[in-house]
Amino acid sequence: MGNGSGVSRGDRKRNARLARLRVLVPTANAIVGIDLADSKQMTFRCRAWDLGTALDWAGRQASQQGFAGVTVACEPTGHRWRVLWQLAAQRGMSFVCVQPMLMSWARRSEDLTFDKTDEKDAVIIARLAAQLRCYVPEPVDETWGRLRHLGARREQLLVESGSQVQQMRALLECVWPAALGTAQQPFRSLTWTAAIGVVLGRDGGDLARTRRLGLARLETAVRREITRRGRQRPCLRIVRALFAALSDPAGVTAHRPGALERVSLLLDDWRETHRRLEDTEQRMTTILDELRLTGLVTSITGLSAIGAAAILAETGDLHRFATARALVKHAGLAPREKLSGTFVGRTKLTGQGRPSLRLAAWRAVWGAQRANPVFAARFQHLTTRETNKLTATQAQAVIAAAILRQLHAVVTTGQRWNADIATHGTKPTAVMPVAA
Repeated sequence: MGNGSGVSRGDRKRNARLARLRVLVPTANAIVGIDLADSKQMTFRCRAWDLGTALDWAGRQASQQGFAGVTVACEPTGHRWRVLWQLAAQRGMSFVCVQPMLMSWARRSEDLTFDKTDEKDAVIIARLAAQLRCYVPEPVDETWGRLRHLGARREQLLVESGSQVQQMRALLECVWPAALGTAQQPFRSLTWTAAIGVVLGRDGGDLARTRRLGLARLETAVRREITRRGRQRPCLRIVRALFAALSDPAGVTAHRPGALERVSLLLDDWRETHRRLEDTEQRMTTILDELRLTGLVTSITGLSAIGAAAILAETGDLHRFATARALVKHAGLAPREKLSGTFVGRTKLTGQGRPSLRLAAWRAVWGAQRANPVFAARFQHLTTRETNKLTATQAQAVIAAAILRQLHAVVTTGQRWNADIATHGTKPTAVMPVAA
């Protein structure tokens, strides 16, 4: 309840959102529902860029029927909805989107079947928009749009890099498992990756020949490779362990020459992927500097500039979220209630929202949890308290939501992160000395 009016804060926010939608979808407007596709949009056999003619026709029809204007509605399908949005804006038409999941449910409830046609979907889209079961898409300018695309590229490169590591690990486990045991985390060790590159060369190498050349020549070659990469010296313990593994017979020896050649090629691909990843991350942090947000977001101890940039690439300008909770719900990290009468069910995360934003926040947890004393203490409390003790994974989800809330706070207020406020305290106030 709020202020004795019988209306909760959530109800007030929901009513305000509906009021904003009613401005875009007034009852005096005609609603044009369009089911977007590649070369056929509903009954128009054309591509998305050619829908301007269809919108002009709809505008004339609406005017003849006495409507005040036109509201265009569609599902956010691929990139085509952005094209339609621009065409509608050029004609002064309002534009809203309908969630695909809501469309799926509405399609089934229409006639209790799984039937699907373009014409039927277009009618359902228009009907949902008329009921205000739609939303206003995120407005993006050139800078935020560029950050969004670079974030998508970074995610693609991370997936590609992870795939290459898994392939190399699987191949080595098959034909030369001893190599993987020479370092605690082989693919995170600069010495190990440099040494394995020297051993395999560009054609898979010859392990027996490298063994005959001796440890001293291997150490010299690895030291040269490490210096070329900008480091001073290798970890000789790893180099010596890898040299000893050259004579290990374990593995499918018949496949060893071909598999090691493939590992060598994958290693080159992996290094190139890392080069492209570093370039992409540099571009993202440069945009963060242009937005003058680097100092603010990195004031949150443990949150790196690239970690914050990855989150902002998924959220866009945080000022568009009325509250920090709205941002957490957008990521699918908000808890959902399960109440009925006196029954109280188990509270879980919604899991609905933007999965890539949830992943970006989850990745930010690992550095923040170790470096930030506030998050570390919160994690310790959640996993050790006597009542409602959380698992480590559940506590990390709580930390991810906290990072999003505090990131929203520092960006929207323009104030640097404060540990006292983050722990629900208050800013320390200086006490002026009293004159004698």
